Amino acid sequence: QAQFVESGGGLVQPGGSLRLSCVASGSIFAIFTMGWYRQAPGNQRELVAAITSGGSTAYADSVKGRFTISRDNAKNTVYLQMNSLKPEDADVYYCNAQIRSSGSSYAYDYWGQGTQVTVSS
Repeated sequence: QAQFVESGGGLVQPGGSLRLSCVASGSIFAIFTMGWYRQAPGNQRELVAAITSGGSTAYADSVKGRFTISRDNAKNTVYLQMNSLKPEDADVYYCNAQIRSSGSSYAYDYWGQGTQVTVSS
């Protein structure tokens, strides 16, 4: 079965940068769409960025031009490069992927454990 582990969160000043990573491992047959979400206490989880297996991307309007999602299919990894960070970007970030495990006929959603991004002076 597959595993999905993320890292890269931390504390950064406004205008700074962070790079989040999420790595899938295990008996993986294929990975389809991958994405990043964020959620603050009391709020719904919202999509930040997504990328298809073919490399097509989509972004929330609030991060467009500042964040970049990418993937390395050989390493089963998705990245979120966050530049020009603002206080309103502070949230717990979660990676997501549609993964078909070896021995399975279908793909299922997998979630990372969440990583805290704090933007403060």
